[in-house]
Amino acid sequence: MAQAKAKTKSKASGWRDLLTRTLAGGLKERSQILELLREAYKRGLLDADALAMVEGALTMAELQARDLMVARAQMVCVRREATLASILPMVIESGHSRFPVVDGDKDDVVGMLLAKDLLRAASASSAARARFDMREYLRPVVFVPEAKRLNVLLKEFRGNRNHLAIVVDEYGGVAGLITIEDVIEQIIGEIDDEFDVEDDQNIRPQGERQFVVRGGTPIEAFNEHFATGLADGEFDTIAGLVMQQFGRVPRRGESVNIGALEFQVLRTDRRRIESLRVVVAPGTAPPAASDAT
Repeated sequence: MAQAKAKTKSKASGWRDLLTRTLAGGLKERSQILELLREAYKRGLLDADALAMVEGALTMAELQARDLMVARAQMVCVRREATLASILPMVIESGHSRFPVVDGDKDDVVGMLLAKDLLRAASASSAARARFDMREYLRPVVFVPEAKRLNVLLKEFRGNRNHLAIVVDEYGGVAGLITIEDVIEQIIGEIDDEFDVEDDQNIRPQGERQFVVRGGTPIEAFNEHFATGLADGEFDTIAGLVMQQFGRVPRRGESVNIGALEFQVLRTDRRRIESLRVVVAPGTAPPAASDAT
C-alpha cells in the first residue's frame, strides 16, 4: 500500500513539475498544450483515456455543429398529420428516440416527438388511439446555426435540458440535426448503444434482413457471412470498400447500395467508418441464422 501511494505521489509530482516548467516558458498555442499532454503520456504521468478526453475537450472549441450534424437528407422526420399507426413502425425500425415533426417539408420543423411519449398513446384503448392528435405530444424544438461551436452548444444543451437541436444554415433552411450524445462523444469517445457491436463480434443481426456490422470487419468474413462476392483486392475491411463507393468519409446516416445490400453509416469520425447497418434487399435470400462473425 505504501509503495502504491509513493508511486502515485511520484506521478503527480512529475506531472506538476512538467506543467510548471512548460507554463513558465509561456504557452501561446493550443498545439503546445497538446504537445505537453502527449509528453506527459509518454512519461507515464497521464493514461491513454485521460489524454484522449483532454484532447477531445480541447478540439471542441475548433469544431462546429456542421462538423457533427446528421445531414438534412438523412434526418428521420414525422409529418404533423401522421397517424399513430403510421408512426410506430418507423419509430421501431429507426431505433431513434427523438424525431423532428415537420409541416410540409423539412424546412418547416414545428416540434419534436419523443418515442417514450408514444408509449402512452400506443397502450391506450383502440378508440383513444383512433383519436390520436399530434399536437398533444409535440415538444418545443431548439434551432442552432451551423457555425455554433461545440463547446458552446454543449453548455446550452446542459442549460436547457434539450438533447437534440435542429441545425440551420445562413438562410434559415434546415441543414441537419445534432444531439447531445454527438457532442459528448467528442470528449469521452463512443457511447455504447443499440447500434454498437459487441467487442467479440463483427456482425450482429437486428432482424431477418437487417444487421449491424463493425467497420473493421474483414471483407472475407463479410462475404462468408452474407454469401456475397464483394471484391477484397484493394481493401481489407468493409469500411474501406464502402468509403470507396462514397469517394470520401461519409456522414452518419448516409447510405449506399452495393449489389443487393444497402449500407447505412451508423457511426463515423473524420477518418473512418466505425459501424454500419446492412439491409438485405427483399427478394434476396437473407444469411442463414448463425453466430455472429
